[in-house]
Amino acid sequence: MTSPASYTSLPDPLDSITPAFLEEILGDEALSWVRERNERTEKTLADHSDTAPSVHVLEEEILSVLDNPQRIPMVTVRGEWAYNFWTDGDHPRGLWRRQNYQSYLDGSDDWHVLLDVDALARTESRSWVWHGAAVCPQDPSRALITLSDGGSDADETREFAIDSKTWVDDGFFRPEAKGSLSWLTRDICWLSQPTSPDTTSPSGYPLRACLLHRGQSVEDANVILQADPSAMGVWARALRDAQGERSIVEVMEDFYTSDRFLVEGEPGELVPDSARRIPVPRSAEATVWNRWTLAWLREDWSRQGQTHRAGSLLAFDTEELLVSPDVAPSTTLFEPTAHEVLEDLTLTRDLVVLTTIRDVVSHLTVLVPPSSGAAEGGGAWKTVGLDVPGGTDGGARRIATAVVSPVDKQKSNDLWIVTTGYTEPSELWLVHPSLDEDESGRGSATSVRQAPDLYDASNVTVTQHFAVSKDGTRVPYFEVSSEGTSGPSPTLLYGYGGFDVSLLPAYNPTVGRAWLERGGTYVVANTRGGGEYGPGWHRSALKENRHRAYEDFVAVARDLVGRGVTTRQQLGIQGGSNGGLLMGNMYTQYPDDFGAVLCQVPLLNMGRFHTMLAGHSWIAEYGNPEDPQQWQFIRTFSPVHLFDPERSYPSLMLTTSTKDDRVHPGHARSLGYLAEAAGKPVLYFENIEGGHGGAADNQQRAHNQALGWAFLWRELGV
Repeated sequence: MTSPASYTSLPDPLDSITPAFLEEILGDEALSWVRERNERTEKTLADHSDTAPSVHVLEEEILSVLDNPQRIPMVTVRGEWAYNFWTDGDHPRGLWRRQNYQSYLDGSDDWHVLLDVDALARTESRSWVWHGAAVCPQDPSRALITLSDGGSDADETREFAIDSKTWVDDGFFRPEAKGSLSWLTRDICWLSQPTSPDTTSPSGYPLRACLLHRGQSVEDANVILQADPSAMGVWARALRDAQGERSIVEVMEDFYTSDRFLVEGEPGELVPDSARRIPVPRSAEATVWNRWTLAWLREDWSRQGQTHRAGSLLAFDTEELLVSPDVAPSTTLFEPTAHEVLEDLTLTRDLVVLTTIRDVVSHLTVLVPPSSGAAEGGGAWKTVGLDVPGGTDGGARRIATAVVSPVDKQKSNDLWIVTTGYTEPSELWLVHPSLDEDESGRGSATSVRQAPDLYDASNVTVTQHFAVSKDGTRVPYFEVSSEGTSGPSPTLLYGYGGFDVSLLPAYNPTVGRAWLERGGTYVVANTRGGGEYGPGWHRSALKENRHRAYEDFVAVARDLVGRGVTTRQQLGIQGGSNGGLLMGNMYTQYPDDFGAVLCQVPLLNMGRFHTMLAGHSWIAEYGNPEDPQQWQFIRTFSPVHLFDPERSYPSLMLTTSTKDDRVHPGHARSLGYLAEAAGKPVLYFENIEGGHGGAADNQQRAHNQALGWAFLWRELGV
């Protein structure tokens, strides 16, 4: 270990520049260090004033939002039943429950509890956090339930008898690991599970896709596909559509490179040779639906004398593609423009529904396939418009997001559409799309549930603006503020900027209660590295070009100051995970532009990120520090290496979770150590459980969020 002030300008990326004990997640010395700083942070933020509410006041407000009984109970429909997972003040770990589907549509609240996770946690003396349930398609009396101890990514799966509300004796069971178990038939499941060093990837994920028969142990499952040891991981899932049941096994080299294999045949007779690779570019996302293979391109693809642009969606007849990949005709279902890109696609029994974003606002399109194979040069797919439910914003451009999912993709074309916006509470719609081009946009939409107004947005406006980055790129951002605000106000700027993730308008009542109602302005920056303008927007900030995401973010910050929205001293910033890396770089590279930095579950030591927990899987995003040429550029965005003890920095608050098995808590601990040793203003809080989300239940969630808001008001409110 070297002292904070003595490391050289070109350190070895694997050297630790902070004490080694900080990376011992559950080490006694590390946890003692954590508890001491947690206590200090709690005391610092306990005071209350007119400009800086205490953490306790904020926590009560936030918990009332998180536990509000009128929020929408989202459901999964299986047969006659609608299933829901629900948390509230009396059941912080949650209830898995169901009611009749038609009753749900009629507005009933007559739920039948199937599993009480709080009671289970007490009985088994485990800190159980719900990770989901899957009802068996062939036998709806059985389900696979997945639970995590403390909220980590590693979890376990058990078979549950729904009618008797009991665990199935000698039923399917997957022990704790970063794996998955899913139904193929009632007596056969797909299993992806690391069970030994040679079946575990460098990122901690499984390297095998297996068929687990009822009564088999995980170790004896039949291996269908094994990946190379350098792969990121292997996952398998069943496909159920009008063509019946098939499966896809995906072998991921990294987040953006995969091979997908179609597995067909009788489940009990499947062998390794059953898997046929789908011959599309490894960078594309591909799925099989009915008779079609849909390929969503991340990079340009030249074939048959034509170049298909990155961001396009192509359709192939699956059998033609598998038999004659070089000559199989394709139909272009979507091609991006400078302002509109494909954000998501939803498959129903007969339809493909596209969700596009046009300058970061949602639009919907329904595609109806031909009854026979695609013809050379285009095929006979029909395009039918579909309005986003909820109407327009008084004739103005409606800044809203639509999230689409199928109600039952095997049996109907019905859609769930959730609409939301910064001042628009979520509303759940049941939509029956029209298949008639003459009825474009007129699909039947019924409001099923409406979330309540959880903060006073009557005086709040939402506007979109564009800042100009260092290289001239226009960077969009949304500003949410109170009408009639005179002069600069405390402003929070939020960002992420990575992994092709789009930051879309969404209702966030916690922001409303804790920040907007008190006169703060909230801003979301859509920087490069995200997916707001398609694959090119993401790729333009990868690896050696990472600086563009940071230049975009600071351009938005300076635009806010230039427009008089705020001042540097009143401008706070927030981000988590990859957004935490963004915060670390704002803190170390642009300290004069901000008054406060809230850095959550962050990556910060980019010399060692690939050696800690799931970090190896992010090399495709950031680069490989062990390659000397790549380390040259990686070190330019590694906050712990950029930290200069002689420089002045804004107030910093770091938060993380001991139980986070995705981003190692050592990242946050290291920068906290460096800042504290150099006498910089820094607060640190680490939740002892909670996983990458930072909390295991709403009480913890409310407390963690309240700490952040209390810090921001303390630094920016005067």
